[in-house]
Amino acid sequence: MNNAIKLFEDKKVRVKWDPDKEKWYFSIIDIIAILTESPNPRKYWSVLKTRLKAEGSQLATNCSQLKLESSDGKFYNTDVADTEQLLRLIQSIPSKKAEPFKMWLAKVGNERIDEMSDPELTIDRAMKTYLQKGYSKDWINQRLKTIEVRKELTDEWNRVGIDKKKDFAILTNDITKAWSGKTIKDYKQFKGLKKENLRDNMTNLELVLNMLAEVSTKELSEKKDPKTFTESKGIAKKGGSVAKIAKEKLESQLGEKVVVKKNAKEIHFKDKKMIEGKK
Repeated sequence: MNNAIKLFEDKKVRVKWDPDKEKWYFSIIDIIAILTESPNPRKYWSVLKTRLKAEGSQLATNCSQLKLESSDGKFYNTDVADTEQLLRLIQSIPSKKAEPFKMWLAKVGNERIDEMSDPELTIDRAMKTYLQKGYSKDWINQRLKTIEVRKELTDEWNRVGIDKKKDFAILTNDITKAWSGKTIKDYKQFKGLKKENLRDNMTNLELVLNMLAEVSTKELSEKKDPKTFTESKGIAKKGGSVAKIAKEKLESQLGEKVVVKKNAKEIHFKDKKMIEGKK
């Protein structure tokens, strides 16, 4: 999960991990809100940005924008800064929280380094995050397994020379369409999703079939050892077709469709509210 929420003194900071640059990017507005306790951090940042530019600082000019989730659940372009940029920004903001915040930044960075050297830490944090969101433990265990399978598949794609995100997306789309009958875009629309993660909104059965498709694709790729992207596309479709056969067989036994419109709110959160309401 590249998008995340980090807490500083119980205050939320939206962050995003860039796997290519191996950097955390932090929402500047969230940081300013914490450091200044301003009732209007956006206005504060606008004024500060103007002042920094007038002083010839490259900080405001070099800041990037990434889509981060807002309080309304939608994703908007948001000014972000990496750790180095934030440390320079903090110097421009008089705040008694500056030093504690610098220590917090270092801790966040170390967490990611620790996770890269010990993947179990990533799994532990993911487990806690899903539990906090209200997912069941059974579903979480299944979801974490899909993450492991996905990593093995992308490692295999890397082995055969595929390393671009857009190529990963194309192959993933081929796999998904082959087993589910829907492109990822169609699948998300079917479930009423926008920017949400599709896998986070699958049922256990959907997760299992998607995992079977990806495992099959990895095994076939290792066996066939494709030399071109076109060959890998063919293998992706074959891997997905293995799960399609299993899906159709299961549907014939169940007498109902396996790919359903239900999303996380209906599958997990509604059940949780019903259970809590009975207590």
